[in-house]
Amino acid sequence: MAESAAEGERGNPLASFVPLIVDAGIPMASYYLLSDGFGFSTVAALGWSSVVPALRTVWGLVRSRSVNGLALLMLVVNAVGLALSAVAGDPRLMMAKDSGVSSVVGIAILLSVRTRRPLMTAGLKPWVTKGSAAGNAAWDRLTAGSERFRRAERRFSAIWGTALLTECVVKVIGAYTVPVDTMVWLGTVLTVVAILAAMVIAGGSCAEPMEKMVAAEAERTADAGGADAGSGLPVGAAAGSAAAVAS
Repeated sequence: MAESAAEGERGNPLASFVPLIVDAGIPMASYYLLSDGFGFSTVAALGWSSVVPALRTVWGLVRSRSVNGLALLMLVVNAVGLALSAVAGDPRLMMAKDSGVSSVVGIAILLSVRTRRPLMTAGLKPWVTKGSAAGNAAWDRLTAGSERFRRAERRFSAIWGTALLTECVVKVIGAYTVPVDTMVWLGTVLTVVAILAAMVIAGGSCAEPMEKMVAAEAERTADAGGADAGSGLPVGAAAGSAAAVAS
């Protein structure tokens, strides 16, 4: 049941856009609704429009009942940045705060490339393995024994980290050179462009080759298991018998 649910979610293209809608679309709509519709100040509208993405991150942590390093990092940086910018009362600082989130997350992702488990792996693995037990087992074997596979895993995080840092630089410049009302929607456009660019580049150069490697490894293991089962011998005995015949 868990496997079919995971495959169903992966097969639904709309599911991939839910985080983008919640983190970018809703805050932008909330800002204009609060500022133009309800007369909130620029600072107040920017502050309240950041609540939904923060709540989504908290809900994700509670629902999974595990600590996702990337989600927790985004929550902490959002909370600190929102508090500092609210105290300062500067709408441009609040706009730059979003860039600060991207920069901290981007730097953390790039630093994690040097570790055994890059931060983007948490989202990459379910996509590549389709949530299946065979896929997860194939992933683990490839992670342990294939340098090509590990290199693609690290490159996937490197691409995302670079995209977020680039978005940060452009949005910081815009926060202090473009009118606030314009930067609210322009910042969302920049975020969408950065995400789509990372998805296309990292997907084509890393995720797709890794998915093929996992599928091939799972098929190879299944074929080997079927051959051993067909021989009527345990795996070790079948291997020994094959070696005796070869000699």
